[in-house]
Amino acid sequence: MAEQKTSGTGGRDALILIGEKLHCTRVYRTDGKFVKKDGEDHYIRYRGGDGERLLPIPAGVTEGDLWQRGRVRQCAVAIAQGMRGAGEAAGLGVDYLRRLAQSQEADGAHFLDLNVDEYASDDGERREAMVWLCGIAQEASGLPLAIDSSSESVLRAGLGACDEDRARPMLNSVSLERMDAADLAAETGAEVVASAAGSETMPETAEDRLNNFENLVRALHDRGIGDERIHLDPLVMPVATDAGHGPAVLEAIRGARKRFGTEIHITGGFSNVSFGLPKRRLVNTVFARLCVEAGADGGIVDPAHINSGALDALDPEGTPFRLARDLLTGQDDFGMQFITAAREGEI
Repeated sequence: MAEQKTSGTGGRDALILIGEKLHCTRVYRTDGKFVKKDGEDHYIRYRGGDGERLLPIPAGVTEGDLWQRGRVRQCAVAIAQGMRGAGEAAGLGVDYLRRLAQSQEADGAHFLDLNVDEYASDDGERREAMVWLCGIAQEASGLPLAIDSSSESVLRAGLGACDEDRARPMLNSVSLERMDAADLAAETGAEVVASAAGSETMPETAEDRLNNFENLVRALHDRGIGDERIHLDPLVMPVATDAGHGPAVLEAIRGARKRFGTEIHITGGFSNVSFGLPKRRLVNTVFARLCVEAGADGGIVDPAHINSGALDALDPEGTPFRLARDLLTGQDDFGMQFITAAREGEI
């Protein structure tokens, strides 16, 4: 991996943390603590240097379907206000995004992951938003960017906006079904998140993931992308929908480390494992530790919650760790022991 610059706000974590907070898929509950209602107006709450600040939520957002389902995309709100808002609202949108970048750097991130796919449905608007957001993030932080999109044109626009004087940016992601993205990574010299997705279907087993990795790594090598630029992503899926998802990912990580050696990187969106469950932060942190023990050396995470210190602080002998581990390794049928303990306040 390319040498990372540091800014003095905090050293880089021992794990390669790809900070996921500048991402338009992330949501707040509209009835949660981060959303404030004042008469007919609504705001995103956040902390500024002088205390609480309130980012106005545009009326078009509160009239939309997602809002009616009780959710709001906070980064999409900030981008909309920063790019299109007037006066104080525009400044607050920019301030909100800058603080997300700065806080992740302070928490030890190596990269800032940027995704605007849910900001708009039109690729032209997405490209404009991505280039604008790259500028905001790079003004706020010295970290290289991870450009994350389902669109090749948005990936290209984002990589083109990356500061060439920084460490290599990252492309998130390439897969057997997205070889155009692999060509773009080869063209730009970016590091890559290499997904275990197949050319036509999603992997179900550890062996599916390893076979897809085998073919994808070969294709990346053929394009001149070496192991030090590759971050394998085994595709973490919720254990609430299938108890086998956790064991399959852990087995795939162990197999990938054995098969591909020590130079290649292994990452993952660890928080995906806990969708639909109580005590998500506990589940995510325990799963991240299990993944690192299996051979992962990084993650696509909120670095405030998942980092080397947080993983080291876990007590493997304690009841919370044990219950979460059993849930994640398929030893707790239907997660009943874990869910019962959460309901009864034991964890």
